[in-house]
Amino acid sequence: MNIRRSAALVAATAVIGMATAPAALADGSAPSASPSVAIPSGLYGKADPTYDGVWRQSLSLLAQHTTGVKPAAKAVDWLTGQQCANGGFAAFRADPGKACDAKTPLDSNSTGAAVQALAALGGHDAEVGKAVKWLESVRGDDGGWGYNPGGASDANSTSVVIGALAAAGEKVTSAQAALVELSIPCGKDGGGAFAYQPDKKGKLAANADATAAGVLGGLGKGLAADGAKQAGAPACKGSGTPDAAQAAQNGSAYLTEALAKDHHLMSSMPGAKDQPDYGNTADAVTALSAAGHGDQAAPALSWLEKNATQWAAQSGPAAYAQLVLASHAAGADPRHFGGTDLVKALNATGPAPASTKAAADGKKDEKKDDGGISVWYVVAVAAVAGIGIGFLFSGRKKQQL
Repeated sequence: MNIRRSAALVAATAVIGMATAPAALADGSAPSASPSVAIPSGLYGKADPTYDGVWRQSLSLLAQHTTGVKPAAKAVDWLTGQQCANGGFAAFRADPGKACDAKTPLDSNSTGAAVQALAALGGHDAEVGKAVKWLESVRGDDGGWGYNPGGASDANSTSVVIGALAAAGEKVTSAQAALVELSIPCGKDGGGAFAYQPDKKGKLAANADATAAGVLGGLGKGLAADGAKQAGAPACKGSGTPDAAQAAQNGSAYLTEALAKDHHLMSSMPGAKDQPDYGNTADAVTALSAAGHGDQAAPALSWLEKNATQWAAQSGPAAYAQLVLASHAAGADPRHFGGTDLVKALNATGPAPASTKAAADGKKDEKKDDGGISVWYVVAVAAVAGIGIGFLFSGRKKQQL
């Protein structure tokens, strides 16, 4: 979901006085690495991981897994080492040897993404089980999740947790019921879309970022969703609250219409010029493909192939991961993406993988990539008093290291 994330998916938010995953800057810039933050050798990217370390690591591991890459053991160990004893994950803990306490800013997005990555890799049942228990312990009264424990539920956070629960083999029906309450009925302004959260008056406003996330959540799928069999053009059906499956199709209809003209989504931030939103567009491709609408997603994927590789090079591992996941869902080859080998580029942002896979053609593993240092994708900081504002889906826009 737009690191998606975006956030790649991301993703995300901050509460006043509490560091959490940040929201994206419209101009694609991000703070450079802080000299006061030591960058762990097992972490993907070399920019300050304070606000997205666990998120970008999880997306990177998921993307590698979908392409047959076996990550370095220290990359996986770094992620498991970020988990607190109670099962939750914060965006980043500089000193994982120090026990977590009540001030450790655990969040649902980092925890949900980590669960998805560890479940996909296998062999981490204990870590996954503890994380699921923590997620259930911070569930809202309405059955959904906000970014921060105790915060109001939002579509992005609830969707990433649904993906985590599904990956862990847990039931997601009640969580999906909470999610569809954030879908806008057909026939109304923004009909079919998901809202991030209701406004102060309870009104729902269409949000493409939340919709890409909501489609996956409605399907019960996670960030590394497989593409589904073609189901024809989606249509918004019904006037009341739909079931989860129909909400996903309604959301797909909204995304299809949003992409129809320019084949990409736009980002709009106060004080900044509107510009293409590469991360959210990638997440929309993933969502549409997972819902059985890869044909509607194809023009957007082609647009990304022509335009998004420079963004990914500037932004780093989470951005590369978003493009890999979009390619995976759409049935495209991420090793030949507009002239760029996304898998090689992603591998180069972290420790050399234990093994790689040239392509789905039975070839022997390629020679290990050099443990390159490259660029990083981070979602920049947003502070919103009293509430968290969500999961890094449309963001994942950032500057070169």
